[in-house]
Amino acid sequence: MVPTTGSPPDSRKIVLSGARPTGRLHWGNYTGALENWVRLQDGWNCFFMVADWHVLTTALDKAAEIPGNSREMVLDWLGAGIDPDRSVLFVQSTVKEHAELFLLLGMLVTMGRLERNPTFKEQVRDLELGGEISYGHLGYPVLQAADILAYRAHAVPVGEDQLPHLELTREMARRFNFLFGDVFPEPEALVTPFGRFPGTDGRRMSKSLGNTIEIAASPEEIRAKLKPAFTDPARLRRADPGHPEVCAIYTYWQKFAPDGVEQTATECRTAARGCVDCKRLLGDRAIAYFEPLRARRARYEAAPRTVDEIISAGCAVARAAAIATLERVREAIHVG
Repeated sequence: MVPTTGSPPDSRKIVLSGARPTGRLHWGNYTGALENWVRLQDGWNCFFMVADWHVLTTALDKAAEIPGNSREMVLDWLGAGIDPDRSVLFVQSTVKEHAELFLLLGMLVTMGRLERNPTFKEQVRDLELGGEISYGHLGYPVLQAADILAYRAHAVPVGEDQLPHLELTREMARRFNFLFGDVFPEPEALVTPFGRFPGTDGRRMSKSLGNTIEIAASPEEIRAKLKPAFTDPARLRRADPGHPEVCAIYTYWQKFAPDGVEQTATECRTAARGCVDCKRLLGDRAIAYFEPLRARRARYEAAPRTVDEIISAGCAVARAAAIATLERVREAIHVG
């Protein structure tokens, strides 16, 4: 595994990451990926992908929402600090070479290997799919591998729960290289060093749970979301001492206002500060934290042609890189 801090030995090395376009991003998306992407721009050649084909694996009925959701997500990327002059922002489906490489890599992996993918098994259970599993859903780790290998990426930022996906990509790269010669680097994992970010109800922040706060939320929306947020369930009265380590609001303090963490913890444990006041103070700090992101996003949103041009230019750069890779692949396997 490669550490997420510092620059790689060769600043020209490529990192690839992406996200499924499901609309506006929330605080969990920011802390879980986007904040790290912004840092990676300082030392890597970054490709950031709108993974629109991947939406179809589990939400085929939402296909009509993909274009609008893609735009909202890219606006959040730009607002957060993804710089189109330093990074390539592109849409997966505009680069048809992903599909070609997906087909070829599918010849290198068995059904049994895909069925043993722990994330796939979790999805089958959580979505209660039973026997209703599409070929595309079973094979989506192969498409993920194609996404990565199409750019001959050296590294991929992932959470620990995504490591099995990346290991499958590494296996396919090794298998291809063994059969046809060295074409693909084996991408390393840039493991994101934090746990799951809590939602307003204390569970993992997730749109499906309705417990999110959007990156682009207005000050009024932030305050409204924080008002009913989960705190210490044992603190029944204002005078009761609290336990900040079990409180979602305290986690938000740790992330968005670290200079106030020590005082917050002390005042919580001694009952010198009540939960209502704590949420109000945290709201002030969170609003200030995200204000530059909201302002930058608003500037891009006010210039839709600029956003379209950024996406179009990124897709052209990505396609050129993928075409070059597929030329090497076809030459290696003597097909196409």
